Amino acid sequence: MNKLLEVLKKAGFDGFLLMIATMILMAYFLPQPGMIKEPVSLEEIANAGVSLIFLFYGMRLSVEKLKAGLSNWKMHIVVQLTTFLFFPLIVLAFRPLFVNNGFELLWLGVFFLAALPSTVSSSVVMVSIAKGNIPAAIFNASISSLIGVVVTPLWVGLFIASATGDFDVTQIVIKLILQVLLPVIIGISLNSRFGAIAEKYKKQLKYFDQTVILTIIYTSFCKSFSEHLFEGFTALELAGLAAGMMALFFAVFFCVGLLSRLLGFSDEDRITVLFCGSKKSLVHGTVMSKVLFQHSTITGIVLLPLMLYHALQLIAASIIAQGMARRKEV
Repeated sequence: MNKLLEVLKKAGFDGFLLMIATMILMAYFLPQPGMIKEPVSLEEIANAGVSLIFLFYGMRLSVEKLKAGLSNWKMHIVVQLTTFLFFPLIVLAFRPLFVNNGFELLWLGVFFLAALPSTVSSSVVMVSIAKGNIPAAIFNASISSLIGVVVTPLWVGLFIASATGDFDVTQIVIKLILQVLLPVIIGISLNSRFGAIAEKYKKQLKYFDQTVILTIIYTSFCKSFSEHLFEGFTALELAGLAAGMMALFFAVFFCVGLLSRLLGFSDEDRITVLFCGSKKSLVHGTVMSKVLFQHSTITGIVLLPLMLYHALQLIAASIIAQGMARRKEV
């Protein structure tokens, strides 16, 4: 148990998830600060924070390392197709079960989760614990984040208009370029000069990322609670959603593991595919929700499946990674 707690702590599971729960409770009992517009709103502060997150992320991306990671192309293709094609197609297959029962917004949240890129830090941590291919994990997580800037909005854009009635493709693309893609490109261009500094203070930057995410979650849930969007869901339905998120994780984990064996991947590469292909990024999910669901009250409910998946994937992946590490030691 102590080892498991240590792994969860490294993956950012402990205090951060507790703070997420705290922000949701604050939004329920004290929504006023999240709704204030003058002189500066928390939402505007979060918007600026989003750009800074991706600027610092780009600073830590070395072009040389990305080029070096291109050699194992078959494994990279499997990871990215799992992340951006297999995941969404699984959720898309279950859409009729949601839209005909008044749960279309909840399904949109699950689909948004499925279209997101993989995590960076926790994927690499799990691959390291399970003794997988760490350089390949870093490469895939980094590339996934960049691909997600383009692919995630394209997937979600297919359904967001019917659910929200507010989806201007041109406006969304421009905002994504200015708020996400441009800061990443600027950051990458500054890597040779400031990359070492950004890497040195990566712990502090992680805390900054988490602060921005918590602000987004708080303001999003303030809006959702003000519109009483959660009143239609029972505790049993929310528990069912959590069970569904766990089932989604294991379905992808099992299928990608089977495919890795069929393709003859080494144990190290198979471990990398398993953990990079089955995980989804809370960081990218929360910051992208600011762009894709701008001025919308549904952001809180859309983020709910992602937050559940984030917590459950850390628990499940940690236990599995520990088991793999023990088997290798025998």
